[in-house]
Amino acid sequence: MTCSPPRCGSSPTATRHTEETQTPYESFAGAWPHYQGPLADKYNSMPKYVLSSTLTDPEWNNTRVIKGDVLEEVTRLKEEVDGEIQVPGSTRLVQALIAGDLVDEIRLMAFPVILGTGRRPFGETTRKTTWRLTESKTVGEGIPITTFQRAGG
Repeated sequence: MTCSPPRCGSSPTATRHTEETQTPYESFAGAWPHYQGPLADKYNSMPKYVLSSTLTDPEWNNTRVIKGDVLEEVTRLKEEVDGEIQVPGSTRLVQALIAGDLVDEIRLMAFPVILGTGRRPFGETTRKTTWRLTESKTVGEGIPITTFQRAGG
């Protein structure tokens, strides 16, 4: 599983599946079906998994609602899905997945803006995990994208 907190999802062209919580899902589902072009076609056609206790009938095509224990359901999803799973937009979900040892890769984009407020991309944890830098590049006007993979416990 690939996570990019707090704005999850790096290059959508590399995405085979997305997993979202309801708030990002509602935002994406309200916008992407109205866009056109290769990126919109990719997002609109790919399988999407929404972890929600309230959403019952998602309108965005190719979307499946997953209910129940998040860690159990994501563990099952990792076994079912052939390919990469990305989490676009849920800091709380990413933190839970990291704590549950379900994340294999983290992609971070650092924007050179200081807001003075915001959420921590990583929550408190009961144990230390080690990650190794596997890729680093700069895009746009000096925005670094770094990719880290698990290096062990």
